[in-house]
Amino acid sequence: MAKPLVAIVGRPNVGKSMLFNKLTGHRTSIVEDTPGVTRDRIYGDCEWCGRQFSLVDTGGIEPGTESDMLKFMRRQAEIGIELADCVVMVVDVKSGMTAADEDVATMLRKCGKPVALAVNKCDSVGPTNPDVYEFYGLGIGDLFEVSAIHGHGTGDLLDWCLEQFPEEEEVEDEGDVIKVAIVGKPNVGKSSLLNRILGEERVIVSNIAGTTRDAIDSYFENETGKYCFIDTAGMRRKSKVDDAIEKFSNMRTINAIERADVCLILIDANDGVTEQDTKIAGLVHEAGKAAIIVVNKWDAVEDKQTNTMRDKELAVREGLSYMTYAPVVFLSALTGQRVDKLYQVVQDVHRQNTSRITTGALNSILAEATARVQPPTDKGRRLKIYYMTQASTKPPHFVIFCNDARLFHFSYQRYLENQIREVFGLEGTPVRITIRQKGEKEE
Repeated sequence: MAKPLVAIVGRPNVGKSMLFNKLTGHRTSIVEDTPGVTRDRIYGDCEWCGRQFSLVDTGGIEPGTESDMLKFMRRQAEIGIELADCVVMVVDVKSGMTAADEDVATMLRKCGKPVALAVNKCDSVGPTNPDVYEFYGLGIGDLFEVSAIHGHGTGDLLDWCLEQFPEEEEVEDEGDVIKVAIVGKPNVGKSSLLNRILGEERVIVSNIAGTTRDAIDSYFENETGKYCFIDTAGMRRKSKVDDAIEKFSNMRTINAIERADVCLILIDANDGVTEQDTKIAGLVHEAGKAAIIVVNKWDAVEDKQTNTMRDKELAVREGLSYMTYAPVVFLSALTGQRVDKLYQVVQDVHRQNTSRITTGALNSILAEATARVQPPTDKGRRLKIYYMTQASTKPPHFVIFCNDARLFHFSYQRYLENQIREVFGLEGTPVRITIRQKGEKEE
């Protein structure tokens, strides 16, 4: 059974994201003194009195707006409300009750869900702030004075949330969930791909670069396995990052790569591999993550011939020459073409990234490889390789012990890596090899 869900809603800039971060204990949502910073639905885990549940932070609701972006944000908030077990509406005691608050309250009264009113920015302790009483005019019961900065009043608010949840049932173990980060430059179709996979408008899709700003987790399960897809903001070149919110977004993308098991590197089929694509792929490679190069918008490529896909794959591999191990998948997030083939590839590269090979099997391959191609020599001194063992996984890390690390030429190291990949099928994951001389400690 899914964990209970609490939606945090309200007009822009009343402190929804700060309250979300306070309750979850993590700076998951970007907090900036600018309306419209949170745009998509941001999920986080929370625990209170031994009960685990989820919170969803939504973008600010402005019911009367004509802006396309604000309409998108309102739709995301509406979806969050539909999925929630209860709703917390946040208002700002310092600015008082506004017409926008009244419009949001009117919308919530029609939703049919239990609603609590969190009057935020009640930062001082002591007698009730008299400014709170005017918010009873919104017609929503269960009013709570809270301070998102200090945490005052949040305990009573969470107690109320627990009362609204259904009977607790055993929560499924999520230990076998594969975390998949969708990364790439802006406008390559990351959010469209996530929406196609989930079959819902989970995130805002727009041709406006920078629409997605937070890293967003979405759980998905089918016959191939369980997944947590992380949609990230498109990473722009540093020269294009000119405000604090964009810098936060880039940091969140890097963080998403770090906590992912598998990274889908999205590339626009029409643009091919750009300089920014190589930088993003380089971050994935350096982090040692299992990777899949996803060439999106394949439906938009005109005049396809028999060898068009093969030629495009060669061009992609040339542009990302340091990631020859990563499989290339051509698909269209818009039409759904080949999206269903993605899951098995994710399973394959994750298995390879986490695989462990016995020392006996490694040294058997090592003996065959050194017999086929003799280790190099330098000034009459020959490289002697004693044995090889695997030190860790994610990615597979092998340690080779020899008589003199200076004799171990890079080309011979690459040869042994290719032999390991060929025999054990380590496609889709980087491989780390450490050379140690006799007498050095094995880590």
